[in-house]
Amino acid sequence: MSGSDDIRRRTVLRGAALTPVAGLGLVACGGAGNDSSGGAVEPGVELGADSDVPKGGTKLFAKQKVVVSRGDDGALKAWSTVCTHAGCVMTKLDGTTITCGCHGSQFDAENGQVVNPPATVPLTEVPVKVENGKIVTAQAS
Repeated sequence: MSGSDDIRRRTVLRGAALTPVAGLGLVACGGAGNDSSGGAVEPGVELGADSDVPKGGTKLFAKQKVVVSRGDDGALKAWSTVCTHAGCVMTKLDGTTITCGCHGSQFDAENGQVVNPPATVPLTEVPVKVENGKIVTAQAS
């Protein structure tokens, strides 16, 4: 075997050894084309006091992974804070914009829509109701 054949053989073997490692990195990171629709929240989870969310305002309930907004008409809307891009849990709310710390996706907490990619899928809606002055997750209708 010549020296150049030996070098080519080592190059091929090194490439074959690194391919699975590179694949694991892609899976761990997710990808712009791998949007997830996860983030379902069980019914009956108490989020907080009804008074925590003023008309026209939003409130992040980080422990429960839910953001709640109240329209000017008083209606509550809630969204999972699990980013639909790669499944990271978002914990940064600025006004009505919730931002994912993993890749920078941003969503409107009033309607769940994507404001800034790489996410392309809206947030998962979480049905909520008010019981005894508390905001509680509800059964999907």
